[in-house]
Amino acid sequence: MVEVIGVRFRTAGKIYFFNPGDFQVKVGDHVIVETSRGIEYGTVVEERRKVQEKCLGDDLKPFLRIATEEDERQAEQNRRKEKDAYKICLQKIKEHQLEMKLVSTEYTFDNNKVLFYFTADGRVDFRELVKDLASVFRTRIELRQIGVRDEAKMLGGIGICGRKLCCSTFLSEFAPVSIKMAKEQNLSLNPTKISGVCGRLMCCLKNEQEAYEYLNSKLPKIGEKIKAKDGVSGEVQRVDILKQKVKLIVEDENGDKDVKEYKIDDLYIKRKNKGCAGCKGNGKRKN
Repeated sequence: MVEVIGVRFRTAGKIYFFNPGDFQVKVGDHVIVETSRGIEYGTVVEERRKVQEKCLGDDLKPFLRIATEEDERQAEQNRRKEKDAYKICLQKIKEHQLEMKLVSTEYTFDNNKVLFYFTADGRVDFRELVKDLASVFRTRIELRQIGVRDEAKMLGGIGICGRKLCCSTFLSEFAPVSIKMAKEQNLSLNPTKISGVCGRLMCCLKNEQEAYEYLNSKLPKIGEKIKAKDGVSGEVQRVDILKQKVKLIVEDENGDKDVKEYKIDDLYIKRKNKGCAGCKGNGKRKN
């Protein structure tokens, strides 16, 4: 077991672990650490805790110090330099007539590298652009092509719900999202209604999927024949996932059809016992 703390380098960014050693740090402290990119300035987001070394994967990078006032000034100066670098890079892109959209610029804390994030429809030959930028900034230059989801995460914005984008506020990683989730949540399959500002399926479909899977497991399928506790039998016409209600098409003695609504607790619903992989759903384990 080894003691670690969690550090982020940007809002809603991935959390990286470092060994704090004898330093007394708490959540919210700014710290200086060493990463594969060099010396970095980050914020502690997870308190000191013990984890198994095999869970960490790569070797822990050194924790250098808690940020001093001079470090804070350096970080603020870097933020100002990033704005200037963004403008310069935009101008250079126009001069080289490259079909790419510059999204963001980032300086490493020690100024050993400048990173430019951009989007493009295809591959871009930016070798001449890198040479031009290196002659201006006199440091290492890295151009990194990102996807539209990463672009939305960096730029931020307001979702169709009226709140700030999940990816730019608290989602540290993107989870896979599929159209099947929209079907299970009984949503419109119109792409314009279930897509985020990035043009991809909304991340919140994944956030709510587990709850919908649980609620759906308690409901019968449309077209299924079931019986109510008041003795009425009928065919399922519609289900309300959130209210946990079912509408049945019932037939009276005269052959007239009507629609009645029932709560789940008022129906006899046969649920299949899926069991585990060993018992194959029959309650007996396969030897």
